[in-house]
Amino acid sequence: MGLFDHDGLRQHVFGLAASISRNDRPDDLVALALAAGEGELCNTGALAVRTGARTGRSPKDKFIVRDGLTRDRVWWDNAAAMRPDQFDRLLADCIANMAGRDIFVQELLAGADRRHRMGVTVVSDSAWHALFIRNLLIVPDQAEAPADTQVTIVHVPGFEADPLRHGTRGGTVIALDMSRNLVVTAGTAYAGEIKKSVFSLFNFHAPERDVLPMHCSANIGEDGDVALFFGLSGTGKTTLSTDPERSLIGDDEHGWSAHGIFNLEGGCYAKTARLSATAEPEIFHASGRFGTVLENVVLDPVTKVADYDDLSLTENTRAAYPLTALPKVAAGGVGGVPSTVVFLTADAFGVLPPIARLTPEQAVYHFHSGYTAKVAGTERGVFEPQATFSACFGAPFMALHPGVYGEMLAERLAAGGASTYLLNTGWSGGAYGVGRRIAIASTRLLLGAALSGALEEAPMRTDKVFGFKVPLAVAGVADRLLDPRRTWADPEAYDRAAERLVGLFIANFARLGDASGQAAAGPKLLQAAE
Repeated sequence: MGLFDHDGLRQHVFGLAASISRNDRPDDLVALALAAGEGELCNTGALAVRTGARTGRSPKDKFIVRDGLTRDRVWWDNAAAMRPDQFDRLLADCIANMAGRDIFVQELLAGADRRHRMGVTVVSDSAWHALFIRNLLIVPDQAEAPADTQVTIVHVPGFEADPLRHGTRGGTVIALDMSRNLVVTAGTAYAGEIKKSVFSLFNFHAPERDVLPMHCSANIGEDGDVALFFGLSGTGKTTLSTDPERSLIGDDEHGWSAHGIFNLEGGCYAKTARLSATAEPEIFHASGRFGTVLENVVLDPVTKVADYDDLSLTENTRAAYPLTALPKVAAGGVGGVPSTVVFLTADAFGVLPPIARLTPEQAVYHFHSGYTAKVAGTERGVFEPQATFSACFGAPFMALHPGVYGEMLAERLAAGGASTYLLNTGWSGGAYGVGRRIAIASTRLLLGAALSGALEEAPMRTDKVFGFKVPLAVAGVADRLLDPRRTWADPEAYDRAAERLVGLFIANFARLGDASGQAAAGPKLLQAAE
């Protein structure tokens, strides 16, 4: 197909379609999805849909076109390559597959800061996917000028790719052409692939524009102080950033420019497993509103009430709703330069303290590491705690080497002077199965002390293994909790667990190649530390 004009490609698809539904509003899209049998309404009006066999992302089926732009820039150890001719065949075949179908088009924006905005057109043959992405991206004003950067996503969930013809592993494929800002998604109905494709494109281009792309949530206090929350799934990123005392900027994807923080999106894609009105009232009510998409959430067959405790389809149940569904949101999706950066981890080994203050060098080290731990029962085949390292807390979406993003973070921290903390929402008193998970009430007290600045002058000890500073006392929190070794019945067992975890950190960092020279800021094996 060669190089093309985005408008020309879209018009070509439109010309083949049986009908075009363009920029339909949520009420129309809900009606169209119900008419097509794509989902059902729950008792509160949310649209419940199922994604079939694929209930989560397919990272091994993601490809980047290898060409003159990407050849020497992409972190190929972390990305699969696709030839330009294979991509062109895939694109042509997907478009041909859409011929004669009803097509749903959404012309949206990504990037709350107009200086760094992308125009994103999603072309799909599924009404509920059009509703999903309308909820999650920014709906433009009619009078708004078009964004300078244009992106087109061709989404055909029912099309199966051919490995021999398209260079894929199987029928599922998420292919990104960074030169032409074009995405093809096929063979999977999991809607998260659409939003993460936008983020992946942004992550590739943003550093050239002096913007640090971040997989994090962000909120802002009444005094204008901005906080960032980095963390992998299950660490509390959405829960802790959705705070009734602070305004949410966004819950997942942001950019950090010289002017401050901006949300890439206009909505939230919240996990709903075991969601309750008591623990997370804002998210609970937003998940039930009319126009919200409930992905793989089971409904009672008679009452149509959403059962957030029923995880028979998947642990990865989700709700997609616009930010306007929440009671307290930052105006315009932007904020100033952050004053606090929080790295969240759920340490199932019971080794890390519930909070620690990091030096700038340690901050970059832990940003590169992106550590958390899986526990038994969360994934098939996981029977004991397993360390998970995801560079920059979002390796699957980071097209460039982590050193690029780490260097930018170091520059931003140096220029803005943000305080940086490691907040452990995991276990204490032993590993998972022996110890107990740190109470959310204690976590909120520790986070509040960090955000208020109370920890800046607090007495600290230096951890002899990890090297970071740990407060000796925090109001309302038991002193013993702040020193994890003291919470273990057998202190020597703690030492062995710490030694094991440190070894995992060191091995992971060696794999990254220490591009930014940060290994010295990491933990040391106990014998070396002594």
